[in-house]
Amino acid sequence: MSKKPFGSSPGRTVPAAADGAGTGPPPPEGRSGRKMTRRQFLARGAGAVAGAGLLAAGYAWQGEPNWLEVTRRELPLAELPSAFAGTRLAHFSDVHLGFNKDADDLARLTKRIKEEQPDLICFTGDIVDSYAEDMTDSVPLLAELKAPLGKYAILGNHDYKNTELLTRLLTEAGFRVLRNQSYLIKQGGAVMAVAGLDDMLHGKPDPEAAIQGIPDGTFTVLLMHEPDYADVAEAYPFHLQLSGHSHGGQIRLPLVGAPFTPYGSQKYIDGLYYTENKAMPVYVNRGFGETLMPLRFLCRPELTVLTLRRG
Repeated sequence: MSKKPFGSSPGRTVPAAADGAGTGPPPPEGRSGRKMTRRQFLARGAGAVAGAGLLAAGYAWQGEPNWLEVTRRELPLAELPSAFAGTRLAHFSDVHLGFNKDADDLARLTKRIKEEQPDLICFTGDIVDSYAEDMTDSVPLLAELKAPLGKYAILGNHDYKNTELLTRLLTEAGFRVLRNQSYLIKQGGAVMAVAGLDDMLHGKPDPEAAIQGIPDGTFTVLLMHEPDYADVAEAYPFHLQLSGHSHGGQIRLPLVGAPFTPYGSQKYIDGLYYTENKAMPVYVNRGFGETLMPLRFLCRPELTVLTLRRG
């Protein structure tokens, strides 16, 4: 007599499902075709979220801080002398050597500046994060930068632990350091001026001193670390302010922007603005380095190249 397979005997019944059992969509199936339990599904979802968070953190730490953006734009200026029309001005700021940047990082920046072949180079403060000695290895790199109309620098709030040494190192690198001072540039029978102020937080900015020796009506570029000082500076005969300090917020959130910016850059944060009364243009560079946190998110480091035009 042949044997019947197990479970095939006639009259066998299947127990009825309990009330409510089997209702709703079935749990998702894994790759093997087996159905995942709710616990497995939640665990995998949590893993995906954690993985995305780790990727974002890695990008903010090792990705974006090393992804330099070169911002090029033409800037019309009504009072710019014709002889200076077309001037290419390279503007960089906030290198913060000694924190998350060193000479190897700065070499990438100087390479890009040289590629832009600027006529004029302006640095708007915070060459180091804390200690002037952290700039020593970078002096030869900065010395390689060439600009026929000169290289100009100011100090930022992080530069005030040893201003004497930093000023000497910047000078050795070929920069003219302006502390409530100005310098006249002559070209094609015309004159323009570059003025620089002391830091607003740790120095004593003196616009009156800075404009001494500048002939009336001279087109003047102002270097000032904190951009919000523009609301004071516009009362003086400045025609363009270049600033840094904000880092653009350093961390930005979608739809929110920068949740935090330091005192001195809470109004003017990133890019081009015009002051309310005089409509003086203010350009805020996002900086090359980082401070407080070695992170950037949706806020790449920046080199700005402005082509000055007659408005």
